[in-house]
Amino acid sequence: MAETREFFHDYMPKKLTDNPSLITTVKAVFQFNITDAGTWTVDLKTPPGAVTEGEAAAADCVITVAKADWEKLLDTPSLGMQLFMTGKLKASNIALAMQLQKILA
Repeated sequence: MAETREFFHDYMPKKLTDNPSLITTVKAVFQFNITDAGTWTVDLKTPPGAVTEGEAAAADCVITVAKADWEKLLDTPSLGMQLFMTGKLKASNIALAMQLQKILA
């Protein structure tokens, strides 16, 4: 199982470095509220992108999910819709939440 802190501290910053096109294709700031793990902001709007711990000043999409479900999603990004439909993943902007698979894959 993928680990939440490792995702935000290691995987996502490396992904931004390796795939700068995420900024031009996603164009949004995401705030991830991971219950029992913390809150992180992923800026895919302002080049070169950034990952920070804490709340966003102005998030375009806020994702709220329990740590166990989030870590399942990290392992299997296609679970996103199932988690959303069962109420285990909440998103303030559904259209932007659909971009999660690009971020996680």
